Amino acid sequence: MIEAARPNRALSGLKAYDPGHDLVALRALAGAHKLLELGSNENPFGPSPDALDAARASLQLAHIYPDPGGRALKRALAAHYRLDAAHITLGNGSHELLMLIAQAFVDPADEVLYAQFGFAVFALAAQAANAKARVIPALALDAEQPRGHDLAAMLAAIGPATRLVYLANPNNPTGTYFTQAALKGFLEQVPSRTLVVLDEAYFEYADAAKVADARALLEEFPNLIVTRTFSKGHGLAGLRVGYALAHADVGATMERLRESFNVNGVALAAAQAALADCAWMHNSVRDCVEQRELLAHGLRDLELLVTPSQTNFLLVDFRQPAATIEANLLACGVIVRPMGGYGLPNCLRVSVGLAADNARLIAVLRDILDEGRA
Repeated sequence: MIEAARPNRALSGLKAYDPGHDLVALRALAGAHKLLELGSNENPFGPSPDALDAARASLQLAHIYPDPGGRALKRALAAHYRLDAAHITLGNGSHELLMLIAQAFVDPADEVLYAQFGFAVFALAAQAANAKARVIPALALDAEQPRGHDLAAMLAAIGPATRLVYLANPNNPTGTYFTQAALKGFLEQVPSRTLVVLDEAYFEYADAAKVADARALLEEFPNLIVTRTFSKGHGLAGLRVGYALAHADVGATMERLRESFNVNGVALAAAQAALADCAWMHNSVRDCVEQRELLAHGLRDLELLVTPSQTNFLLVDFRQPAATIEANLLACGVIVRPMGGYGLPNCLRVSVGLAADNARLIAVLRDILDEGRA
């Protein structure tokens, strides 16, 4: 590395986010043969037609800058959640916001806590802020939520230097969750000086009777930040729109650091239209959840360990190193997400696709497993 390219201390050991595969290159290699892409947790049903229409119409204004504050979308979100717009910060996906939170609130002497098998961006955010990261072991495999967050252990780990705690509910990549009662009990014992970030990227897919809704606790706990996204339930992953819900003082601090125009005009228009078309989102989520349960049943029929999920993906444990199985799937044009980087070398994460996609996955995987057993 040339001397001029030497990174600062915070970045010296930091690696870029690993998306799993170079999908653009794989698509080019596949040519006319259609890849089955089940590695990125995208919404296979796509976005609302109204969102697509709004995106197309917004291109007429492609020559001018969008609203740097995204005020129309913030007003729509404020009305949707019955909050003041001052409680909302927009991001280029929730990824940007999770990074921005650490940059805005954490000093090098501070600690950042997150769970083992938690979302990979938590570790990146802590390291980019040059903070001390503490990884709290996950629940055991025989727990009610196998490999899920151990909230009691996380609470016990909070000390005077703990500035930030990252949680994900439901969690990526495990699909596990915790309840409203568990979350409230946790927050009641977190010191007011410590911020708790609750990433709810997959919230739309969760069973409301089981999974906590952190937004409902914002007024009671001013040290809580909730991040959500239009990438999953609303099917706008390619446009990158996320948002944070927080106390107005917390939002004001984040706004100091947020880049102007961080959400482009096409994305702002599409997200606002998607938010208005609740019926489309609810229908696509309903269909995805139905396919998720059918896919989980098919995978269990192959004698695989499948973690019960409240998301649009499944964590599949092969009880053996999964790298060869993943490579064989890729050779058959099926892309799933390897989990070695998460410390789960026996697992693959499988996104839920359309019915035909899921059937193809099961058929290919059955052949691979039968050949391996033979």
